[in-house]
Amino acid sequence: MPATVNRENVSIILSRPRYPENIGAAARAMRNMGFEQLIVVDPQNCDLSRVLKMATHAAIEVVEKMEVYEDLQTALGPLNHIVGTTARLGGQRQLAGSALRLASKLAPISENNRVGLLFGPEDRGLTNADMRLCHELVNIPTAEFSSLNLGQAVMIICYELRRFNQPKAKTFVPRLANRHELEGMYAQLKDILVRISYIQPDNPDYFMNNIRHFGTRMKLRAKEVSIIRGICRQIDWYGRKCLQNGLETEEDKRCD
Repeated sequence: MPATVNRENVSIILSRPRYPENIGAAARAMRNMGFEQLIVVDPQNCDLSRVLKMATHAAIEVVEKMEVYEDLQTALGPLNHIVGTTARLGGQRQLAGSALRLASKLAPISENNRVGLLFGPEDRGLTNADMRLCHELVNIPTAEFSSLNLGQAVMIICYELRRFNQPKAKTFVPRLANRHELEGMYAQLKDILVRISYIQPDNPDYFMNNIRHFGTRMKLRAKEVSIIRGICRQIDWYGRKCLQNGLETEEDKRCD
């Protein structure tokens, strides 16, 4: 049986969309390609009558099951692997390559893990802060004009994922840490590394980007995240113990 992307484990996430018609167009594109999980984050306008007008009757179920969140981090929390889409290249925007190559990566991951495909707002796309929540990025190659309509971008990515198939290899992909688990770990790491003066407190996110890239390449499992967080807790405990012992020693000296 050929390996395919498990569409039941794939969510399309629209972050801060400006126009309800684009939400409807994205829902229709998803329905065309057999994807049903739509997540909308902090929409500027979510007029359902205008959404349904573009979604048409065929995609009404996608809209009815649509989840709406106020902030992106909460929306991504339960997901194990997040792919961001971007028209801008370079800098910290590490690319996954073409959508077809992305499909070959997601086929084994999506078998036992929840995957999110993240699309930014129509006017600016994803911010650098949004990118930090992604495991990898994908770019849709275009000619001189790189900006695509939101519904078009969703259609292209979903089409490439749907049509991908290859002989199924006997590979085991464990449950990866979800976004909520990873963000908890990164926040704990940042706090510890600042307090032990390993990174500077004035711009810790710059250094943490390197750690995030490292964690992304490692594809951390939930158990491994738990181990790292346990190490952080032990460092925190030991640091507080040493501080307390030092304070008690100073107090004893004053008493003598």
